[in-house]
Amino acid sequence: MLRVFPDVRRRRLPKLFLLVTALALPLTACGQDLGRSNFARTTVPAAAGTGQVSDGPITDAAVAANVLRTIQPCQFLTKEALGALGLGTVEEDPSPSSIAFDTCSNKVKDPGGKEIRLELEIGNTLLPRADKTTGQVGGLPLRVDKTDETDCTVAAMTALNPDLALTLSVTYAADPCRPGQTLMAAVVQKLHNSPEKYSTPPGTVLTADPCAMADTTVVAPVVPSAKSAPAGLHSCQWTNTRRNPTVTVEFLPGLPPLVGDGNVKVDLGNGVTAYRKQGSAGSSRCTVEWQHRPWQGDDVELAQVDYESNGAKPDTDDPCGKAVTVAKNVVTKLPKA
Repeated sequence: MLRVFPDVRRRRLPKLFLLVTALALPLTACGQDLGRSNFARTTVPAAAGTGQVSDGPITDAAVAANVLRTIQPCQFLTKEALGALGLGTVEEDPSPSSIAFDTCSNKVKDPGGKEIRLELEIGNTLLPRADKTTGQVGGLPLRVDKTDETDCTVAAMTALNPDLALTLSVTYAADPCRPGQTLMAAVVQKLHNSPEKYSTPPGTVLTADPCAMADTTVVAPVVPSAKSAPAGLHSCQWTNTRRNPTVTVEFLPGLPPLVGDGNVKVDLGNGVTAYRKQGSAGSSRCTVEWQHRPWQGDDVELAQVDYESNGAKPDTDDPCGKAVTVAKNVVTKLPKA
């Protein structure tokens, strides 16, 4: 997440786990010696992680990006949903991320009292490598990576080249991959069977394709030879073969931005006031953020443009000038009520 506007007005929910793109530990440990796990072994569906996997494009309409953008992530981590899997006792309601539309977390206590921590992200691009693919789940390629004795990432691929997936990050002091695969099978099944969706009022950015929210002609002078690629369901990055500089357009929930803590008002035109914030001293980075429309409770839908150039000097690179240029274009492309 590229949010660089720290919000001290309320507690932000931290990410429970760090997903990495290149992990060298072997997969053979995952799923072995299952008798030492403390939850019921019968909870893992026999089909999970089995079957042939095609290396062609994924054409399952239920996991198309435009469909997944509106899916509520916490429905898969409720007391009822987790309780039905027999993993253990669920004492709390799920915790939605305060800075992402597509992420939710919860905890389970297995029958032996050990805690299973779960975080689900519906649209993730930080994934286990392709060589971690092990069969399929609900017709989707399944990647499973046990990074150490207590942590496992389970990914059901929803798109390939560029890769996008449903991911479960699991921490469990037994076999973390097993409950992850059990839950992922249930998630994929629910996605094919009337999943709960967010309401989508006219003008919401929830349904917007972020890669369609900036014109190439505007980005090109900022990022030479730029090409866009999803950085998630609600985020898109423009970069080149050198991967420097980069521009990212992102949509997220949050409290309305305010002046202060380095935030400076900027007029984007069309009656939109944004707040720009330059990165730390010596860093050629700037983020422009503004309120698009109401979301839930005190939260609003936020649009954000981030520019960063590694190695450039901010006084000559003008990162905020470049970020504002792209932001002025994005404003004209956003959905309207």
